[in-house]
Amino acid sequence: MSAPRDYEVFEAGRVTLQGGAVFPQLALAYKTYGTLNAAKDNVILYPTSFAAQHYDIEWLVQPGGALDPERYSIIIANLFGNGLSSSPSNSSGVLGGAPFPAFTCHDAVAIQRRLLVERFGVTKLALVYGWSMGGMQAYHWAARYPDMVERAAVVCGSARCSPYNHVFLEGVKAALTTDPAYQDGRFVAKPTAGLRAMGRVYAGWAMLHEFYRDEVWREAGFSSLEDYLAGSWDGAFARRDANNLLAQIAIWQAGDISRCDEFGGDFDRALAAIKAHVLLMPGRTDRYFDPRDNEDELGRLVNARSAALHAIPSIHGHRAGNPVNNAEDRAFINAEISALLQRDR
Repeated sequence: MSAPRDYEVFEAGRVTLQGGAVFPQLALAYKTYGTLNAAKDNVILYPTSFAAQHYDIEWLVQPGGALDPERYSIIIANLFGNGLSSSPSNSSGVLGGAPFPAFTCHDAVAIQRRLLVERFGVTKLALVYGWSMGGMQAYHWAARYPDMVERAAVVCGSARCSPYNHVFLEGVKAALTTDPAYQDGRFVAKPTAGLRAMGRVYAGWAMLHEFYRDEVWREAGFSSLEDYLAGSWDGAFARRDANNLLAQIAIWQAGDISRCDEFGGDFDRALAAIKAHVLLMPGRTDRYFDPRDNEDELGRLVNARSAALHAIPSIHGHRAGNPVNNAEDRAFINAEISALLQRDR
């Protein structure tokens, strides 16, 4: 017998996506923590990152922490393509065998907004917090719905997918789709070798020179470099559906807050639309979302109530923004987010 479902689903119905495709019955999975107050102004929206489901990131929701369910009503929204919200793995019946259409971050935040307004009557967000692809969604939220977002925390994320980031993802896709299970644009079986290869590519980009030079992986109990790669990365994506991963890579690569009718590709205008308090928190050594992109964005946030860049001083690369087992990086993030939540209180 399977465990009872611990999340809710918002049935958005028939939705025309940004690219023009019509999704017949779109579903957004989400989980709530804490209690919505009478004023409905204590909501923190926490979108999921690449390949993650709410189970993977809810560790940050803790009493006494920055995302404190005793003070805030926290909603984790599962990104399309993650296996819980509408995804290739659960939509074949709905789509009648048609290919899974392309989604964008704009599609994601539009349905998240409908969830908040239609199901909860929420019109103000105390904070949108996101790491990695979640940070991209936080940025999209702040630009598209500036009167709704009081604060935005972009952790190891950016306002658009940079060319460098795009190339990294091309390597990931190549490793995954080289598997013989990839046929005619989709996986017909689990690509065991492709998923392992994907993990090895991730390992090289996720952690930096010093991490490997100083054998920091020994702190986690690994006895050799191969032991670390096998134990930490070979199975990192094995529990995910490979077609779902490809769908989310496409969302990631298309990420750009200005790529919509409202801004017409004008990146400066999109960033200037943001009114929230914005905290950009790149990882100092992150190579997916390079801190230099946030530095460039900072100067364009001309109408934000406040905008700051506080890099995580970590050697843990991209993983600095999701420090499940790294107390130092976790303390840094908690302190920064706690300070952000005090602005204008």
